[in-house]
Amino acid sequence: MRAIEIKRLARDCGFELAGIASAEPLPNDSRRYLDWIGRGMAGAMGYLTDHRAQVRTDPKLLLPSARSIICVGKLYNGPEPRSTQVEDADCGWISRYAWGDDYHDVLRQGLQHLAAQLGPGHEYKICVDTAPLLERSYARQAGLGWIGKNTCLINQEIGSWVFLGEILTSLEVEPDSPPPDRCGTCRRCIDACPTQAIAPLGYEIDARRCIPYFTIELHGAPPQEMRARIGQHIFGCDICQDVCPWNSHAPVAEEPAFEPRHFAPPLDELAALTEDQFQSRFRGSPIRRAKYAGFLRNVAIAMGNSGLEKFRRPLERLADFPDNLVSDQARWALQQLGIERTTDTVVW
Repeated sequence: MRAIEIKRLARDCGFELAGIASAEPLPNDSRRYLDWIGRGMAGAMGYLTDHRAQVRTDPKLLLPSARSIICVGKLYNGPEPRSTQVEDADCGWISRYAWGDDYHDVLRQGLQHLAAQLGPGHEYKICVDTAPLLERSYARQAGLGWIGKNTCLINQEIGSWVFLGEILTSLEVEPDSPPPDRCGTCRRCIDACPTQAIAPLGYEIDARRCIPYFTIELHGAPPQEMRARIGQHIFGCDICQDVCPWNSHAPVAEEPAFEPRHFAPPLDELAALTEDQFQSRFRGSPIRRAKYAGFLRNVAIAMGNSGLEKFRRPLERLADFPDNLVSDQARWALQQLGIERTTDTVVW
C-alpha cells in the first residue's frame, strides 16, 4: 500500500496528521535519551528508566517484523482561554489535554480502525504514548513536525496541540522526510517556564523541575522551593505551549470527545470532593491518574498560591486529611496565606 493512500485513510479515521517512518533505530535520539535518564532527569518516573529504556532504542523490540511506523497526530486544541490568559484565582488550572475524554481511548479506537483498513496479511502493533517508543522522534522522521525547544512536536500548520499515535507494521512503505527545525532564535517557552524546567538553550526538559511532574507523576510532596511556582496548576501545565508562536493561530479540534468537561473548576468545589465523587467526576478522564490524594495535594497548593483568605475553611479541613501528603500541603498553604488555624479537628 502506498504512503499517500495510508495518509488518506488516516484522515478518514479522524487524524489531522499522518506520515511514515522506517522502523529502524535512531542512534542519535537513543543516545540522547539514555544520557538524559543517566543524568537523573526523569526523576522518579521508573517506567522511563527501567528495562523499557532499552526497548525504546529499537522498534523491532516491540514488533520483530516491523518494517514501517505509521505516525499520526490528532488535534485537541479548543477555543477556550489559555492558562497564561486566566487570572481567576478561585479556579484551578487543568492542562488542555485533560479537559475531555482520555485521549488514549480516542486515539486507540482511531488507530484500530486505521489498521483494519490496511488489509490482511501484515502484523502490527498499536502504540499510544504508553508504549516504550521514542514517538516524537519517529513522528519527526515521518514529517509530522519538528521537536521544539520545549520538546513538544510542532507542526507548522497546526502547532503543537496534537496527540501522537503509531502503528508499527510489517508492511514496507516508503518513508517520509523530517521537516526543518523552525524554532529559530525564539526562546519564549524557555523564558516563560516558572520553574526553569527547560534547558537554557532548549530541547531538553528536567522533569524534576516540571509542573506536570509535580502534579501528576510525583507521588510525594513537591520540593518546598517549587510549590509557589506551581501557581494555580492542579493537573499538568500548558505554559510552554501557550506562549509558542506556532500555536497563536492553531485550528480548533472537531473531535467531540475533546470538548471541555473540566475547564478551570473552582478550587473550593474540588477540595470538598470525597474519593467516590472524585472517581465519578473524572471517570474517563486522564485526571484520575493523579489519584485522589495527589489531586487534593495539588488543590491545596493551588489554594495556597491563590492569595485568597476565602480558602481558610477548605484548607483547614484538608489540614486534617488522614494522608500526610494532603495535610502537610494544606498546612503549608495556610502559612502561605498567613492564616493560623482556628477550627476544631475535622473527622474524615
